Amino acid sequence: MNKIKLSIAAILFASVSSSAFAAVEKYQIEPNHSHVNWTANHFGFSNQTGKFSDIAGEINFDEKKPQDSSVDVTIKIASLTTGLPKFDGHLKSADLFDEKQFPTAKFVSKKVKVTGKNTAKVEGELTLHGVTKPVTLNAKFNKSDVSVITQKPTVGFSATATIKRSEFGMNYAVPAVSDEVSLIIEVEANK
Repeated sequence: MNKIKLSIAAILFASVSSSAFAAVEKYQIEPNHSHVNWTANHFGFSNQTGKFSDIAGEINFDEKKPQDSSVDVTIKIASLTTGLPKFDGHLKSADLFDEKQFPTAKFVSKKVKVTGKNTAKVEGELTLHGVTKPVTLNAKFNKSDVSVITQKPTVGFSATATIKRSEFGMNYAVPAVSDEVSLIIEVEANK
C-alpha cells in the first residue's frame, strides 16, 4: 500500500513540477512552411494579392503562459511574388517597397495579450520601408507536436492584421489603390 502511495505521490510531484517550471522555449521559423500573404483593393475593380515567402526569425513560446511569449521575424522583400513578373518588379521598385533601399521588413513583438484558449493579440513594431510603427497581430495557436517532415518539435500559428501603407511612406496611387492592406500570416517553427 505504501508503494502505491509513493508511486502516486511521485507522479503527482512530477506533473506539478513540470508544469510549475515550464518555461519559454525557442523555435526557429521553418522557411518552407511560413509566409505572409497580402491583399489590396485595385481601383475598386479587384483585390490583388501577393506573397512574401522568405521569412526568418525566432519565436519564444511558452505554451502554459503564452503571455510570456515573443516573436522576432525578418522578411526579405525580394521574396515578394504575385505570379506576374512585371507587377512584381513594380511593387519592388522605388514607387512602393523600394527593395534596393529597404531590403527587409521586420516585426518584433512587445506584448502578448491572451484573448482565448488558443488566441492572442500580439502587439509589436513593424519596420517597413524604413518606417517603424505599432501593429497588432490577431494570432491563433494551431498546434504543437513533432513534425512528420523535420522530426523536430514544431509549433504552428496563423495570424491576421491590417496596416495602412501610407503610414510607412508607401503612398503610390492612394486612394485609388487601397491604403489599407490585409495581411494573412502562416508560420511553422522548429525547436
